[in-house]
Order: sequence, then structure tokens, then C-alpha cells
Amino acid sequence: MLRLFRQGAQRASRRSGSGLKVLAAALLALSAIGAIPHTTNAASVRVLIVVGPVESSTSSYRDDARQLAAQARSYGASVVEIYSPSATWSRVKAAAQGANILIYLGHGNGWPSPYAPFQTRTKDGLGLNATSGNGNSNVKYYGEYYLKNYIRLAPNAVVILNHLCYSAGNSEPGRANPTKTVAKQRIDNYGAGFLRTGARAVFAEPRYNAGYILYSLFKTNRTMKQIFWASPNATHSYSFSFTSSRTSGMTAISDPYTPGRYYRSVIGKLDMTASTWR
Repeated sequence: MLRLFRQGAQRASRRSGSGLKVLAAALLALSAIGAIPHTTNAASVRVLIVVGPVESSTSSYRDDARQLAAQARSYGASVVEIYSPSATWSRVKAAAQGANILIYLGHGNGWPSPYAPFQTRTKDGLGLNATSGNGNSNVKYYGEYYLKNYIRLAPNAVVILNHLCYSAGNSEPGRANPTKTVAKQRIDNYGAGFLRTGARAVFAEPRYNAGYILYSLFKTNRTMKQIFWASPNATHSYSFSFTSSRTSGMTAISDPYTPGRYYRSVIGKLDMTASTWR
């Protein structure tokens, strides 16, 4: 649950019908691989960015969040920012309704973990301020129970979990690396609640910057799987995928950079394209 690491005319007088067909075919091919974006009304895209209380690291988390907010606004999106010490459940719940993107930076309280027992009211959700205006150490966890029962994101919404322990299968700093089995359970469990809010993809980036996800969502027609692999920190070397046991029809990918080091994952409908999201 502790903070991990932080880491951007030629003019032609005539054109034959066959030439136009060739051009159209080329454009369709480029679009299919995500090389050119489809048009979108970015002003209709709603982004919510939440920073929970993380003690002395809260300031640096807010800095990271503000960078993501500025990036989303540069694409024309409408952005709401809720930061500790004012990131209470009531504020986040109200702002999250209908959001197309939910970005959360803060403590992660996943499962399996050393903090038994498992309970859906505290595990695999958001670590927010227990009360407003009382510093950056008053953490209260709102687990998957609260997500699935009280939050309705926009259809096909995307969730980005940034800097959370457990979210991508990772452990807390100083604790032993998980087995592959445990990592898969953590990824699956952390995605479960968010995928019941209307979201169709949950990206977890505990260690790295998540700006590449925003770029791909707004500026390409990549699938969620292609967006995941577009990360500048992708390795492929020890990657694997698996079918979710918690959420029917969903698939997960993990991309550890060495065995046991699980710092990147995505789970959801990974064939969904960015244009479908838009």
C-alpha cells in the first residue's frame, strides 16, 4: 500500500477513380492498425482524476495527476480533479457518474495480501480521505462493493490505476515478490469491481507514467491490447495472458520486466478500440 516509483500541397488537377480506390484502401488499412485516429468530439469526453491520501508522497502524486489532467485537457476533454485532503467518497462518487475515464492515484489495498481477511468492502477499490480537510494520512478504503453498487461510469469507460500496490499483481516495497498464481489473482480481483461500473478496460501502472494510455485513447484507433503494448516500458519478455475467473468474458495481460516483478497489467475487453471508447 506504500508508494512505488514515478516515473511523454501537393495540387492535382485530376485523379482517376482507380487511384481514389487505392487511396481509400490504404487509409482503411492504416486505420485498422491504429495508425490514424478516427474523428471524435473530445469535448464530450469526461475525465475524473482522483488522488487519495498517501502521507508524504501525496504532493508528488498530485504533481503526476496534474500532468495527466493537462494532457487530457490538451485533447479537449472535460477534466475534474479531486485531490487529498478533500478526496472523500461522497465527492468521488458524485463526480464519477458517467465519466469516460477514471484515473486513480493512491494506496492500493488488494487481495491476496498480508492484510486478511478478504472483504469486498475494503479490498480492490479506492483509498480515500476518511474526512475532508484533515491531512493526507486519514485513509479509508472503499472496495469493490462500493464500486459495483454505487458508481456507474459511462459505457465502455476506461480506468487507469497509477502507483497502486497490488493492482498489477505487484507487492508492496520491501515485501517478497508474488508467485505468478498470486499475481494473476491480484490483477483479476482489482479489475473486478471497476469492470462492474460500466468500464471495459482497467489499466494498472504501479511504477510508470500512464500518459501513453491517454494519447492512444484520444489520438489512435488502437485496441486496448495494442494500447497496452504501446507503452514505452513494454518488454514482452515474460508476458502472459489469462482469462478472468472473476468477470465473465474478460481477458488480462501481465508484462513483468523480470520474473516476479509485476508492474504492468490490463484487464477487460481487450479487442475494444479507442474509437469505440470515444
